[in-house]
Amino acid sequence: MKSEILYPGAFPMVRVELAEGEHIKAESGAMVACSPTIDIESKMEGGFLGALSRKFLTGEKFFFQTLRASRGAGEVLLAPTVPGEIVVLELDGVSEYMVQKDGFLAGADGVMIDSQMQSMSRGLLGGEGFFILKMSGKGMLLLNSFGAVHKIELKPGQEYIVDNSHLVAWSTTTSYNIEKATSGWVASFTSGEGFVCRFRGPGLVFIQSRNPGGFGAWVRQFIPVTE
Repeated sequence: MKSEILYPGAFPMVRVELAEGEHIKAESGAMVACSPTIDIESKMEGGFLGALSRKFLTGEKFFFQTLRASRGAGEVLLAPTVPGEIVVLELDGVSEYMVQKDGFLAGADGVMIDSQMQSMSRGLLGGEGFFILKMSGKGMLLLNSFGAVHKIELKPGQEYIVDNSHLVAWSTTTSYNIEKATSGWVASFTSGEGFVCRFRGPGLVFIQSRNPGGFGAWVRQFIPVTE
């Protein structure tokens, strides 16, 4: 299985080449085009209970699509719903990543997707809810962002502060706490930041250059309100 990102930038697509018999799972609706040798199936990743927990606990899709090269080699073109970059990670069976809601685009068959419960404080203050996605296993993992993706590599003990609305994914070797952006409650909210995540290495943190919630609020001001 090989991948190539086409049109890198705000509106990319990813081309995935599949050998005969290979398949890839992707977010529902992610397929743009494919070879006639590819069959499209709908699947509840992790079984009924896994799909149910993912849907109701994390807000992710109930079904994933499986694109299988059943009748010879072929290629698949995939694209995310929102404008933004695509990042390709290779899971080795040891590395694991936590992924924010809507960050998953596609993954090889060996990539496992589970719901992970956060602590009470992280669930209440983090903005992503009490459950987030945990990616493990082996193979290619494709994530998408809103805006450009920036990778932060933390050394052991090194800290970095991230606005939680800009998080895409982080390796499970990092630890983090959620805290006020400033020393005072009023200043934290009047600054527009509210809560932030203080990460501690070692590990990787992927962030997105745009804030989906902030963009939504900006768009809403132009929508006429009817009484």
